Amino acid sequence: MDRRPPDGDRVLESYRAGVAAIRWFAARCTDWDALTPCPEWLAVDLAGHLRCVAENNLEYLQDAPDSRLAKLFAQDTATAVLIRQQARQNAAELAVLPPESGRERIMSFTVSADAYLDLIPDFWNRTHLIYRGTKYTVGDHTGSASVEWHLHAWDLARAIGEDYRPADPEVLLTAWAWGVPHLPLCGEDDPWIRVLRSSGRSQEWTRENPVRARRRR
Repeated sequence: MDRRPPDGDRVLESYRAGVAAIRWFAARCTDWDALTPCPEWLAVDLAGHLRCVAENNLEYLQDAPDSRLAKLFAQDTATAVLIRQQARQNAAELAVLPPESGRERIMSFTVSADAYLDLIPDFWNRTHLIYRGTKYTVGDHTGSASVEWHLHAWDLARAIGEDYRPADPEVLLTAWAWGVPHLPLCGEDDPWIRVLRSSGRSQEWTRENPVRARRRR
């Protein structure tokens, strides 16, 4: 698959749909201590991660092109090191969150995710970060964020015993290939299954059969 930026209008629509999907499945969650496909997270932890990521996205937007994320990627370190550093950041941020319910965390996520969406039209072409000589814009990062929302919507769906498939998996596949350059792209005919597998998820995961694939996002 050729790496190319996804269509901006489709990215924006996909971003909105991903936020809406998370809210939908969160509203149907009655057990926030349920297991999720993310190996170390219960549903309440996943909600906290979503809150942190959405807040970080606002920070990265406001600080671009000199955000702490841009400085991390500018180091040109090995993929495994980037993954470990981001995993440590995720764990540290979750550890200092206030003792909120899952629903409260999703409300905070929604506020930040919507605020980001309101701001990005004015920042779309601004440099977000430079990785191994390639410039990635705020618009590119928005595609990456959209992928993350849909993946975590799938996580929440599976945690409550349901399934989820986005309406436009092709734009998510393109956004993954372009906006997540440090992670591999698995081979698969179905674009959504390809994104799931590339993120380290197993489509076989259910509450009754919690297959533990390596989660990358």
